[in-house]
Amino acid sequence: MKRYHWVFLLLLVAGQTATAQRNSDFGVFGGISWYMGDINPSRPFYAPSPAAGIIYRYNFHPRHSIKGSLMYGGLRADDLDFNNDYQQVRGSSFTGSVFEWAAQFEFNFLPYSTSGKWWDYTPYFAAGAGITMVNSTEMAYIPVIPFSVGFKVNVYKNMGLEAEFGFRKTFYDNFDGLIDNIDPDYQGGVHNNDWYMFSGIVFTWKMFNNLTTCPAYDDFERKR
Repeated sequence: MKRYHWVFLLLLVAGQTATAQRNSDFGVFGGISWYMGDINPSRPFYAPSPAAGIIYRYNFHPRHSIKGSLMYGGLRADDLDFNNDYQQVRGSSFTGSVFEWAAQFEFNFLPYSTSGKWWDYTPYFAAGAGITMVNSTEMAYIPVIPFSVGFKVNVYKNMGLEAEFGFRKTFYDNFDGLIDNIDPDYQGGVHNNDWYMFSGIVFTWKMFNNLTTCPAYDDFERKR
């Protein structure tokens, strides 16, 4: 009798795994990364470096999903790139990298699925939490709050393309080695946390499209 219990358990686990795979998207990211902080307080897309990553997304609704990602990108900055006397005299610079593990809740503004209609599209927003290994002026593991905005389109059967801009709020002020900064106007200590960004293209695919999925999810797909 116990043997049948094990068979039933294995079939149940296999069924749940199949359902999870059917609702899953896999993807690769390619693009650029850059830094904002004491050396670069406001210039977007400053000193871009190559960035790459992989993602896994579980879609529990055509508008809602959970996304896990591993991202890597370079960071660099130099005071001499900026035309103000204070930075020209200070002359600070750094080169480094970030390796990020993150999970985000993703909201699609329109119903979307890579197994839905061709040329399905939607803008989306995502937010979550993560840990980043920073290797610049020192090596450190820091918490980050990742935010992303983007646009995704289903280009062919189970394949999608996404254009994404992601910005990371950190609780760390030493990417550039300038922890206790001097404000040239007030001559006082200024403490602020650095940011880093990712921007690029994500290619996604649904590897197990022929597996059975949640009936409610499929019913929603048919009616929309």
